[in-house]
Amino acid sequence: MQTDKQTYAGVPTPCYILEEELLRRNLTLIRSVMDRSGAEVILAFKAFALWRSFPIFREYIRHTTASSLYEARLAYEEFGSKAHTYSPAYTEANFPALLACSSHVTFNSLSQYERFYPQVRTYNAAHDGETISCGVRINPEYSEIDVELYNPCAPGSRFGITASALPRELPEGIEGFHCHCHCESDSYALEHTLEHIEAKFGHWLPRLKWLNLGGGHLMTRRDYDVEHLIALLLGLKKRYPNLSLILEPGSAFAWQTGPLLAGVVDIVENQGIRTAILDVSFTCHMPDCLEMPYQPAIRGAESLASDYVKTEEARKEPVYRLGGNSCLSGDFMGCWRFERPLQIGDRLIFEDMIHYTTVKTNMFNGIAHPSIALLHTDGTWEYYRKFTYEDYRDRMC
Repeated sequence: MQTDKQTYAGVPTPCYILEEELLRRNLTLIRSVMDRSGAEVILAFKAFALWRSFPIFREYIRHTTASSLYEARLAYEEFGSKAHTYSPAYTEANFPALLACSSHVTFNSLSQYERFYPQVRTYNAAHDGETISCGVRINPEYSEIDVELYNPCAPGSRFGITASALPRELPEGIEGFHCHCHCESDSYALEHTLEHIEAKFGHWLPRLKWLNLGGGHLMTRRDYDVEHLIALLLGLKKRYPNLSLILEPGSAFAWQTGPLLAGVVDIVENQGIRTAILDVSFTCHMPDCLEMPYQPAIRGAESLASDYVKTEEARKEPVYRLGGNSCLSGDFMGCWRFERPLQIGDRLIFEDMIHYTTVKTNMFNGIAHPSIALLHTDGTWEYYRKFTYEDYRDRMC
């Protein structure tokens, strides 16, 4: 099936659309960063986990990162390599299965390390040649993330071990540090983070095998200074030649790789405010829009201040709130000016809706879940998944 890349004509709504050409553009840049810096960049499933696209990824990268047993299984069974695994807390029930799917295991606390490292040691003794490398997550007590919801280094954070809580001599088996304190950040935030890591944890760095700098490095964003990133990584490697450097972004892989296609199903007006009701839901299909919150970009529409929709001027223009098709009162967003008045049956293209959407969606209210599809570089169309009533029913008991 052929489709128009600009309008996606003929594609039923609602649908998430991943464009192979755009995905390969990001993967090519990431591969270049790896080749030039010597660092390994691995895919974080928490932002993107469309496993049917993994054959494309395997042309560019070798490993992924997991934060749960299910993600670790996805790495091993579908991506085809063992995961770099980190979880805030492991349990006796899931840890043995995690070991079978992991090449690296990072502990969030020394108590977790003390509880579970004996199992790693036993596993390594029984699997010569497939040993697991262990590390601990560190907290540099520094982050440039402004939104508290996404700041892992906020005061009282449950993530990582501060320098003051680490013993002078690391316990047996700890071969690496993991640090994550970025969110869609630039390379200069990484530069400042490295200054804090080296100042606080420099005593231990020469004794380690690897340093995982976590995710949030948005190297595929148009204004990201890739050359600065590469220089930072080369400089860090020069200072600590013993370290293998790892970055594990999620958004960078899927950044600007495709939209969510939605349809207008009704238009209502209340006290002069017009709302276009869609066949998608913000709370179900774009949850970050309400969590952050931020207004997504819509092709052919101008995003305005939310309060503008309440003004007299807005009533004279094709200005609308957008409402989700659920019964949650807050399932609506902001204010957009369109080129012409919206009509029932119109289609809206929400830009950049692949990362941190498909992995976070839910079926609240039984709202029909958008299909997931790949637009190949040759213009052919492939559905990864069409969701049905049974998908909703079978999540219930």
